[in-house]
Amino acid sequence: QFQLVESGGGLVQPGGSLRLSCFAAGFTLEYYGVAWFRQAPGKAREGVAGMWGDSRTDYLDSVKGRFTISRDNAKKSVYLQMTNLKPEDTAIYYCAAAPLGWINFLLRFDNYKYWGQGTQVTVSS
Repeated sequence: QFQLVESGGGLVQPGGSLRLSCFAAGFTLEYYGVAWFRQAPGKAREGVAGMWGDSRTDYLDSVKGRFTISRDNAKKSVYLQMTNLKPEDTAIYYCAAAPLGWINFLLRFDNYKYWGQGTQVTVSS
């Protein structure tokens, strides 16, 4: 049974930080590419950060320098460290995974087979 479970969302003031976690139950994580996506109300889902099995990464331009994706294969976990958060970062954040051979582009949502249920991040004063 493959399941992705996100945690760590919440309400934070502009300029604050949050760390999202994703537990990948049932996965041998080193054989998967992983990514974080987000979807704000009325907007399309967009890729925020992705990581290949060899730890190469890609980021949405608007989060470069502020967000960092990481993984711990032994703990079957993927993380998204978010700093200097802005109101426009407000969205539901989703963890995604796919076998490495599935993925052509790390930040394209249709490259991913498995999705978590999402965790809400709200940036507001």
